Amino acid sequence: MIQIIPSITVIDGKVVRIKQGDFSTEKKYHDSPVDVARELEDHGIKILHLVDLDGAKKGTPVNYHILEAIAGHTNLEIDFTGGIHTDGDISKAFEYGANYITAASVAVNRPEQFASWIVSYGREKVTLGADAKDELIAIKGWQKNTNISLFEHIEYFYDRGLKYVKTTDIALDGVLQGPAFNLYEKILKRFPDIKLLASGGVRNIDDIERLNDMGIFAAIFGRAYYEAQIKLSDLKKFLV
Repeated sequence: MIQIIPSITVIDGKVVRIKQGDFSTEKKYHDSPVDVARELEDHGIKILHLVDLDGAKKGTPVNYHILEAIAGHTNLEIDFTGGIHTDGDISKAFEYGANYITAASVAVNRPEQFASWIVSYGREKVTLGADAKDELIAIKGWQKNTNISLFEHIEYFYDRGLKYVKTTDIALDGVLQGPAFNLYEKILKRFPDIKLLASGGVRNIDDIERLNDMGIFAAIFGRAYYEAQIKLSDLKKFLV
């Protein structure tokens, strides 16, 4: 059964969403990430994807205090991401209440270091953020494009014990046009044992049903929830 993982994206302490990594499209949904997290927990959510977009842009986490507050006021398991580049960053994330971390830029800039985290912190704790435009990796809050193949990038870490990968087709993020089903099929075909977290484009329950039928490990979504296209009460069969 697919895991349901709502996303809270934080800029300047507020809950926001942006489209396709473009900061000029920022839309604020709530002043309090903690209140949103509590509401999610009240509806049966168990895992939260917390995105420190300030940290992703800066290159080092900024919103540890938000992480700490959500961890302190809920029992949610938190996957924290945004600007994690060093052992100090990852240690602080766990210290402030993260259960898991997702990192992207460091896996491009220092792949040996990211590979070492899979071993030192455990493959259950570390997720590769492999987000792409036209199947080429983009990093630093999607502000920087690379010429690195998405599939070769995943393969490098897959061969070194990677268990979890979160992939967003950036062209589909935040525009509610549907997930990158074809891309996810290609990833699962090439890496049948990978636990794939699908992020971006989720519009409704039907999209989640289809991702579940494909064998996707988890669906991460934000805008569809904040704009009431997905009601958590409709997801009860997945929240067991």
